[in-house]
Amino acid sequence: MRVVDLITKKRTGQEHSKEEIDFLVGGFTRGAIPDYQISSWLMAIMWRGLTDDEMFVLTEAMVSSGDVLDLGDMAATAVDKHSTGGVGDKTTLAVVPILAAGGVHVAKMSGRGLGNTGGTLDKLDSIPGFRTGLTIDEIVGQVRSVGACIAAQTDTLVPADRKMYALRDVTSTVESLPLIAASIMSKKLAGGSHNILLDVKVGRGAFMKTLEDARSLADAMVRIGKAQGRHVVAVLSDMDTPLGYNVGNLLEVREVVALLQGNAWAEPHLRELVLRLSGIGFLMSGRCETVADGEALAEKLIKSNAAFEKLSEIVTAQGGDASCLDQTVKQPVCRYKLDVHAPDSGYLYSLNAEAIGAAAMRLGAGRATKDDTIDPTAGIMLRHTQGDMVVQGNIVATVCAPSEAQAREACLDILEAIEIRQAAPAASPFIYETIGLD
Repeated sequence: MRVVDLITKKRTGQEHSKEEIDFLVGGFTRGAIPDYQISSWLMAIMWRGLTDDEMFVLTEAMVSSGDVLDLGDMAATAVDKHSTGGVGDKTTLAVVPILAAGGVHVAKMSGRGLGNTGGTLDKLDSIPGFRTGLTIDEIVGQVRSVGACIAAQTDTLVPADRKMYALRDVTSTVESLPLIAASIMSKKLAGGSHNILLDVKVGRGAFMKTLEDARSLADAMVRIGKAQGRHVVAVLSDMDTPLGYNVGNLLEVREVVALLQGNAWAEPHLRELVLRLSGIGFLMSGRCETVADGEALAEKLIKSNAAFEKLSEIVTAQGGDASCLDQTVKQPVCRYKLDVHAPDSGYLYSLNAEAIGAAAMRLGAGRATKDDTIDPTAGIMLRHTQGDMVVQGNIVATVCAPSEAQAREACLDILEAIEIRQAAPAASPFIYETIGLD
């Protein structure tokens, strides 16, 4: 079997056999096939696509390239949760402790942010002492003893995906839908949970800009899961506007703490999505019979403080200082703050999530390249959300920055990102649809 023949085969639109895909993925992972040949193959996939059978086999081959978490007797009811990424997306930090407080085991492998979208691990890194680099034994042990763990993907889990994504990132092949679906699902399948809950973002601040594209990705991931005997549910939610009021790592931890402590100022869309995802997670695990019952259980766990206590327990188990969770609500989190004032009176018609995410990234809350350093205190606090009435001169946002110059530049960026009109925006759903629930 020659690699060049397989590149030609895909370039001409022919379908690979399982043996051919296993040969390519295995050879690349071992270093027997050079980057330039796999890059050519990936570009051929970018143009020609993959059949469902090819996508299933590719995902399976990537999973088989490394270790798989063995959750033992916990696997059947365990839930893994994944988001395709968005500006201000902090739902993992809330959903995981809610599910764990309700008796559901959660083994969550998370990543770091790049570009406009923040990473869960970066948020957790803002908590002093928190360890994200755990071994497989530590992850499984913590899930058994605490009920949940949020950790980085180990070097031995799905190494083929890590190597392949690095190539896709520099060869303009990231956008291939079957490659995206296989990449996400290979990591979820390796996580060992039978139930996989996906939050697929749609809009300006998301990777998938249109509902049609997001639906296609969600459908593909649900099909992959079904082919592997897993139960996968995908929730499609809006990312035209940032999720929640805060964008930035420590700021977002603070917002999650407020939500889990039942504070009334929690942003409505963030609360809605957290409750919906939690409700579906409880249903998938068998803890509840309906999503509504699951949402009611999540509400109960928040009101009783059980969810916040579980977050504190997770933080402590992973070496973090849980006392800082309370302090993030009460204390300043940055060196310089500057308010942004509404230029006109009217309705806040839109908040461009992509532009606000880019402004936060330039402040140090995100990375333009993988080698950039994160400033955990940097970010943007939004004082209003889409549809709110504002008066000229009102504070619409506050910038948290390492310097005055950076803060002033970000203020200009935010003014460009907001639109105020005399008419309110038309009502539209925030959660578009759910796929795979039936």
